[in-house]
Amino acid sequence: MSIDPKNPLAFRAALAHTRTQEIAYIARICQTHPDALDLSFGQSDLPTPEVVCRAAERAIAEGKTTYAYRRGVEPLRQAILDYHRQTHKVDLDPERLSATSSGMTSIMVSLQCLVEPGDNVIVVAPVWPNVVIAIEAMGATVRFVQLDSDDDVWSLDLDKVAAACDDRTRAIFVTSPSNPTGWIMSGPQQRELLDLARQLGTWVIADEVYGRIVYDGSESTPSFLQVAADDDPLFVVQSFSKTWSMTGWRLGWLIHPAALAIQVGNLSAINSTGSATFVQHAGVAAIREGDAFLAQLREHSSVGRRIVTAAFAGEDRIVAPEVPASFFSFFRIAGVTDSLAYAEELITRAGVGIAPGSAFGPGNDGWFRLCFAQDPKRLETALDRLLSAI
Repeated sequence: MSIDPKNPLAFRAALAHTRTQEIAYIARICQTHPDALDLSFGQSDLPTPEVVCRAAERAIAEGKTTYAYRRGVEPLRQAILDYHRQTHKVDLDPERLSATSSGMTSIMVSLQCLVEPGDNVIVVAPVWPNVVIAIEAMGATVRFVQLDSDDDVWSLDLDKVAAACDDRTRAIFVTSPSNPTGWIMSGPQQRELLDLARQLGTWVIADEVYGRIVYDGSESTPSFLQVAADDDPLFVVQSFSKTWSMTGWRLGWLIHPAALAIQVGNLSAINSTGSATFVQHAGVAAIREGDAFLAQLREHSSVGRRIVTAAFAGEDRIVAPEVPASFFSFFRIAGVTDSLAYAEELITRAGVGIAPGSAFGPGNDGWFRLCFAQDPKRLETALDRLLSAI
C-alpha cells in the first residue's frame, strides 16, 4: 500500500504493513457465539486477589488518584526491588527500575530506545504477536528464529540466532518462559546469548512475564538478571498481569541500564503518563501479600495442564510437546494447513475458541494455542468439543 504525502489523511507507511492480531479476531468471533468456550486469550479465569482489590479501594479512598512519578511510586519501586532480591537473589540498582503501565508498554519503550526505521530485530519464535506488531510499527523488520521441536521438546539453536544478525540488528527478543510453547531458556544459554549480544554490539530484550508459572517446584524460571552485569545491553520486561491475575489493571515494570533511566522515564511518560496511581499501590499489595494467590494459580494451572495432557495423549492427530512453564498448550493437528481458518471453523462447528498458530509467526500453521488455566469442568467440556470436532 502506497502512502500519498499530499493526502492529509495519510498515515505512516510502516503501519500499512503491520499484521492483524489473529487472537483478538478469534476472540471477537467467539463473542458472537454465546455458547462458545473461548480458550484463546492468555489469561487465567481466576479473579484478581481480594487483597489487591482492597488495596486499590483504600488507595482511591485516600486520594491516591493524581499524577505520580513517571517511573513509579516509591512503595511500588521498593516492593519490586525486594521482589527480585527474594525471587532471583539479585540486588538491583534502583536506577535500573521503571514501573510502567503494562508489560506491553515495557516492550514498546524498549523498542523506542533502540530501533530506527530500517533496523531489524531478531525474534525467537513462536512468539506473542503483539511483539511483532510493535517492531513493525517502529518501521523495523522482524527476523524470526524458530525454536526447534525435537522429540517433542522445544530448544533454541544460538547459531541460528547469530546467523540471522547483521549490522542493522538492534535487538534480540526472547520470551522465557515462552508464550506460546512454555519453553524455558536455561541460565547458561542466557549467558551465551548475552555474550553474543556484546560481541555483535546489539541488545537483548527478555520477556520474563511467565517466570513464576513453573511446574518443577522452582520458585521461578532462570532470569537474565542472574547472569547480567548492571550495564549490560539488556532490557527485562515484567508484568503483574499473569502472576497475580491483573490483566485488566495495566501494570508492569522494566529493568534497564541505569544510564537509560531518564530516557525510559520520558518515554513512559509520553506513552501513558504511567500506570494509574491507585493501581500502583494495588501492585504493592500483590507483591507483598500475593504469595497465597500465586500458589493457588500454580495449582489451578497444574490441574489444567494434567487435563490437557491426558486428553491429548491418545490422539493420533495431535502432537503436544511438554509444557514446563506458562499456562498454555501449543499443539499441532496433523493435516491442518490453515490454522486461522480452522480455528474460525471450530467456533461455529464445535463451540470452542483456540488461538491459531499462524498468529505466532511464520511456519506455525497447523499449530494452535489454548490456555489451560481454566475451571476444570469448563476445560474438560471444551476439550471434549475440540476432540470430537477433530
